[in-house]
Amino acid sequence: MKADPDIHKTILGNGIKILTKKMPHIRSVTMGVWVDVGARDESLAENGLSHLIEHLIFKGTDKRSAFQIAKEFDAIGGQTNAFTTMENTCYHAKVIDTHLDTMVEILSDIFLNSRFDEQDIQREKPVILQEIGMVEDSPDEYIHILSGKNFWGEHPLGRSILGSRDNIKAFNADKLETFFQKLYQPDRIIVSAAGNLEHDRLLDLLEPTFGAIATGNSFPDRTPPAGNMGLHISTRDLEQVHICLSTHGLPIADPGRYALSLMNTILGGNMSSRLFQEIREKRGLAYTVYSFNASHVDTGMFGAYAAVDPSKAIETIKLLLEQLFRLKHEKVKENELTGAKEFIKGNLFLASESSENQMVRLAQNEFHFGQSVPLKKVVQQIDAVTVDDIQQLVNMLLGDNTLSLTMLGNVTDRTAHEELLDAFTRNR
Repeated sequence: MKADPDIHKTILGNGIKILTKKMPHIRSVTMGVWVDVGARDESLAENGLSHLIEHLIFKGTDKRSAFQIAKEFDAIGGQTNAFTTMENTCYHAKVIDTHLDTMVEILSDIFLNSRFDEQDIQREKPVILQEIGMVEDSPDEYIHILSGKNFWGEHPLGRSILGSRDNIKAFNADKLETFFQKLYQPDRIIVSAAGNLEHDRLLDLLEPTFGAIATGNSFPDRTPPAGNMGLHISTRDLEQVHICLSTHGLPIADPGRYALSLMNTILGGNMSSRLFQEIREKRGLAYTVYSFNASHVDTGMFGAYAAVDPSKAIETIKLLLEQLFRLKHEKVKENELTGAKEFIKGNLFLASESSENQMVRLAQNEFHFGQSVPLKKVVQQIDAVTVDDIQQLVNMLLGDNTLSLTMLGNVTDRTAHEELLDAFTRNR
């Protein structure tokens, strides 16, 4: 398929990749500095370092204080932020096209010259601890951390990106600097930008600084985990019981990813999905119910979530299991599949109009496929999925009956939930 003439790629001498997509019909430019490093690359004692570094990057350089960084972005009407995932960290900003040079200079400075000052670290620790507490106070978020731990066990994917309280309290400037130097290697860095910009201009701005980063040691190998089955209950005095059912998913680049995305949409990905209609619309059991797909480079987890009255937990779990295994034993209808395809394609095309989404897509395609993947090709792959493809995929994912059930709230009858989960894994 013909390459997109608006997408350009340059690899600097030290391995850093510069990617751009020109979008001349808009006035914004979004740039992200990506590092192929995340929470799963941390040892148990390092858990939380990637996220803490993400916070500290904005706390000052030799040239700018934290206040000056914020003030200079505000002065150009810019937006800047960062995020950490299990496998990536991204520092990004968005401005109007006339402020490209300023954005690049500020973002480059904070990424390359952050001080990791001990006083800044000590001031930021309470902020991270508050963030941990905020998540724990949000059961609809916290259930997913508990579910990951239940399914992935002691593997790094089973830990919180935020880290543990004990780790946060123990971190210091030396640990941050050592981790940063060890893992923030040039061959794992991508700078992606999308919007009204020229590739050569961005390259001129970035190469003098990013091209000077020295190469380092090899990156530690990532090892895939094996999913666990079983029941985990965290008792808490809540109005609702939060339920997370998990099983195997697929790696990000697996050829079956299009069938999985469609399966997820049909099961619980939108308001016409089976779970939403069965559990919310027909029975009024839950306000929030959905399915989800969490894919990583070498593995994945597929699951479903619902929050219900404690007296309705057993009924809801049974319905979640029934709808999941229905996909295994009964082919989806052609009109369901067609609707799911149009839903996904519509979301893809709408997202493609955003410079932020295009910036993210550039980097992720490079990380996972080593090249840009044209949207036209993605649409062709979506359209090619058949009902047989989805059923074969479900049979594979549920083939060993590895099901993990995680519950948070007022759960008193553990035996009843164990028996329900056991019955489905034995008989389905």
